[in-house]
Amino acid sequence: MNQPELSEGDVARVQRCHQTYLRLREELAKVIVGQERVIEEVLIAVLARGHALLEGVPGLAKTLLISSLAEATHLTFKRIQFTPDLMPSDVTGADIIQEDPTTGERGYRFLPGPIFANMILADEINRTPPKTQAAMLEAMQERQVTAGGKVYPLPDPFFVLATQNPLEQEGTYPLPEAQLDRFLLYIHVDYPSAAEEWEIARRVTSGRRSGLASLLTGDDLIQFQELVTRIPVADQVLGYACTLVRASRPGSPESPDFVTRWVAWGSGPRGLLTLIMCAKARAALHGRYHATIGDVQAIVKPALRHRLAGNYAAQANNLTSDRLIEMLLEAVSPDVPYERPGDDLALAPSAIR
Repeated sequence: MNQPELSEGDVARVQRCHQTYLRLREELAKVIVGQERVIEEVLIAVLARGHALLEGVPGLAKTLLISSLAEATHLTFKRIQFTPDLMPSDVTGADIIQEDPTTGERGYRFLPGPIFANMILADEINRTPPKTQAAMLEAMQERQVTAGGKVYPLPDPFFVLATQNPLEQEGTYPLPEAQLDRFLLYIHVDYPSAAEEWEIARRVTSGRRSGLASLLTGDDLIQFQELVTRIPVADQVLGYACTLVRASRPGSPESPDFVTRWVAWGSGPRGLLTLIMCAKARAALHGRYHATIGDVQAIVKPALRHRLAGNYAAQANNLTSDRLIEMLLEAVSPDVPYERPGDDLALAPSAIR
């Protein structure tokens, strides 16, 4: 059964979301050359109430993109530079002893850390020890901090945009796969094109930088996040996304032969939830009133690249997670009719080419 259509009010909100997205892209283009795909994927993660991990070599404007996005909104923003000596309390905050100037009595007072902001830039998250990473990821998941037996909720909206450097892995602390799964999207930042790099050099060396207008408030963002949950998803789209996820698991009735041969483990249910929520968020950004199979296909790589991994045979054949996902897209047909399967039955087995 398909979800009901949007109300007239939600139709207007979708159009407002689309117009805000176009204006944000125009503002960000004042300081960010190119990277349209990365900007879209970051905004999709934000609308889907998730966190994103951006990975790319140094100098690709990952930090500038995130700080510029904060400048284009009315949200509070904090940057945390992760280093090997960073402690969990440096991120979350800690209880400190404070003396009352009137009575002279001493007591504990919680001093909030930099994580108490709407938008967090976690710069080079793989440069800090696992204890600090765990404290950060726990706050991301629970959206609260516990100190001295008390719970301190984080502000709403709250999202973390983390960066990771794939180079110089010696002396770093790569995030385990189970912790990577806490990030809604894993976004790759690529090199610019020749024309974009020419424009970057021209702008930066001219010494001019444009200020950005603030276009989005916290209340606006919360309304858009709530709107995304109401975007309808047809059974055909849900069935296609579900088949993609189940086909990524070795030994599943839906998995093609190459998955059993080259995939060590596939995506869990969180991958399916990510595909559906992000497809709905992408539909809202583009001014559409329902999610489509095209939305699922557009978001499948950042949604699943950290949720499946090739085995040693895949590595020997230079088959990356992205290439395995491309093979999944080629193997799973979007054209066959999908419907809810019965217990212990495969989901549209005829969909696997």
